[in-house]
Amino acid sequence: MRFKQWAVPMAGLLALASCGSSGSTSEAIDAGALADANTDGVEITLVAHDSFFVSDEVFEQFTDETGITVNLVAGGDAGEVVSRAVLTAGEPEADVMYGIDNTFLQRGLDANLFVPYDSPALETVSDDLIIDNGHNLTPINFGDVCVNYWVDGVPNGEPPTSLQDLTDPTYAGSFVTEHPESSSPGFAFLLATISEFGEDGWEDYWQQLADGGITIRSGWSEAYYEDFAAGGGDKSLVTSYATSPVAEVLFADPPVDTPPTGVVTNGCFRQIEFAGILAGTEQPEAAAKLVDFMLSETFQADIPLNMFVFPANQNVTLPTEFTDFAPKVDNPHTLDPAEIEAHRSEWTERWDEIVLR
Repeated sequence: MRFKQWAVPMAGLLALASCGSSGSTSEAIDAGALADANTDGVEITLVAHDSFFVSDEVFEQFTDETGITVNLVAGGDAGEVVSRAVLTAGEPEADVMYGIDNTFLQRGLDANLFVPYDSPALETVSDDLIIDNGHNLTPINFGDVCVNYWVDGVPNGEPPTSLQDLTDPTYAGSFVTEHPESSSPGFAFLLATISEFGEDGWEDYWQQLADGGITIRSGWSEAYYEDFAAGGGDKSLVTSYATSPVAEVLFADPPVDTPPTGVVTNGCFRQIEFAGILAGTEQPEAAAKLVDFMLSETFQADIPLNMFVFPANQNVTLPTEFTDFAPKVDNPHTLDPAEIEAHRSEWTERWDEIVLR
């Protein structure tokens, strides 16, 4: 986060002047009127999760084109950002939110957090990423949570090829995953198992993993860099991302030509991240211009090697590292956001009873 920003904890933001007051809006924004809107000298606030990062020059270009300055608030993980916005619904502490994903989408919609905006830039986005037909939220990127394996350390020299394979105690005892209540990839992996095995089978599946000796850690960093072989641990399987091999090549010391990790592409869960204009903003035109810009080729091309996810804009050429080392996931698991929101607590509580008690 190297452009103009507010490195302010979200808990302290109530002391700031609210973005929502007289003149603020929650009405749908007319894309056709944006071209005539004078936004020179306007400042807006973008709230994002802590993993958000773009290159300096990207937002500098946006300012040059529109006259708008973007101030960034880093607000914790995606769940924290959404929860904070719910508490201030209608009187937002920012103008645009980035990073709410399909596992929290329904919570944001239920709280009426966003202003509908049908961006003309959506014509560059695949229909399967546009899951909010009311256009309260605009897809910006996507990624797949998958089981990763250490190529030279998998049991019997053969990686698993499915979620079902992991129930073999040989694999389960070598597998570390994250707690679904404290980790986004951990929750995504739980959702993948619910999607694959259904209401009648997912609990038995997790019982088999628990009986086989699966290891649970609170977050991705602990699992990947302490237990998994990438950090010197003794586990050869971990819940991570389909793009993790790209990072393994880019940051290898000494350099490597091929990643030491592979991906089990069968059984992944697709995460889609969105941007939305917060209801109550006093700068709806500037906020809409930012959403449009976040789907531009300039912004989208900067995403892969900074946030290690795929751009939503289909016209963007992927970097070589992605085409060479990020395997394609053809049939990722998904679940209806409304179903996720309705059962989140029930599923995680039942998971806790099965795996940890």
